Amino acid sequence: MPALSPIKSAPVSRTRFVSIPPNHLLRGLSVLALAVVLSACGKSEAPAAAAAGGGMPAPEVGVITVVPGDVGLVTELPGRLEASRVAQVRARAAGILQERLFREGSDVKAGQPLFRIDAAPYAAALQSAQAGLARSQANLTQATALAERYAPLVKENAISQQEYASAVAAQKQAEADVAAGRASVQTANITLGYARVTAPISGRIGRSLVTEGALVGQGEATQLAVIQQINPMYVNFTQSAAEVYQLRKAMDSGQLKGAGAQAAAVEVVMEDGSVYEQPGRLLFSDLTVDSTTGQVTLRAEVPNPKGTLLPGLYVRVRLEQAKAGNAITLPQQAVTRSAQGDTVSVVDAEGKVAKRSVKVGGQQNGRWVILDGLQAGEQVMVDGFQKLQMMPPGTPVKAVPWQAPGSAASAPAAAAPAPAAAK
Repeated sequence: MPALSPIKSAPVSRTRFVSIPPNHLLRGLSVLALAVVLSACGKSEAPAAAAAGGGMPAPEVGVITVVPGDVGLVTELPGRLEASRVAQVRARAAGILQERLFREGSDVKAGQPLFRIDAAPYAAALQSAQAGLARSQANLTQATALAERYAPLVKENAISQQEYASAVAAQKQAEADVAAGRASVQTANITLGYARVTAPISGRIGRSLVTEGALVGQGEATQLAVIQQINPMYVNFTQSAAEVYQLRKAMDSGQLKGAGAQAAAVEVVMEDGSVYEQPGRLLFSDLTVDSTTGQVTLRAEVPNPKGTLLPGLYVRVRLEQAKAGNAITLPQQAVTRSAQGDTVSVVDAEGKVAKRSVKVGGQQNGRWVILDGLQAGEQVMVDGFQKLQMMPPGTPVKAVPWQAPGSAASAPAAAAPAPAAAK
């Protein structure tokens, strides 16, 4: 029998069933359900997170409340100190300087002897003048006696009228000689006094300009020393004529009012920036404008009892020349100054911040004086500008009272409690 060919049968698909324990099946179903729930929660929590972000607390900014009032307009100008009185001590008598009678750089009183010049020639001149006076007085005595003797004789015609007239004339001439002699004695006394040089004023004397042995006063009054009175001191300073004109124009229009003679106080600022302890007062303002500089000269008087201020020292002068009514002072960081104008940031009752243009009239004690643009009760932003730069435009803010640097700071916020330990 022929061999039978093998019959090829189609492959049979077999499904393999794996038995899963019941506890593993329940765990898998739980994981799947948790993933579905988390996915749903993630989709619903995105808007919630956004809503929560919109509810963040508003940033705090420091503000001050506008309180108008009369504000003095203070002008700071450069000035130079000058002694209130200056006297040059000069030799009014010619001779050899023999002695210096003072200590250089000390305080002297008026009439105090300072130098002694050789007085021998002037003492001799005084003696000569006294001798001449004595001779004149003797001649007067003789002439008077002769005139008195001739007086009854002329009545009896014992002597001629001519003789009596000559006797009376001789008496008058003798009287004139006595008067001239007395003047000569007085002149000799004055010249002798010049040999002892005294202080013409009270003040501080500088160095001696001559030494002992020098010939002084020969042909001219030689300068010996300089005395300066430094209590009080004068401070001379200048101001632009244009500023003076604008100031007076504002006063005439009523925008400003004068500080008054009693209120025209002056402060002297030293080179290191410190303010001199003694206030001064304005003495005068020059009526003439310097044609070369366009400046007006002013002078103030400053007490100097301790001698702190020295002549020739350059200082700065703060002068209150006028007062602005219903003006406000703001810290300098609250005002933005630019070529377009001066602006401030005003916070309204809803916490919205808006720019406001203002008119600045100067500064006082490091603060800008605002003449126009703000109303009483408004809140001006002073601090917190950096916070607004990181926030979207129009973000409301929370206004809190601003405290100047150096003032008592608010109490710090309490620290968050530490998390409880896991049990």
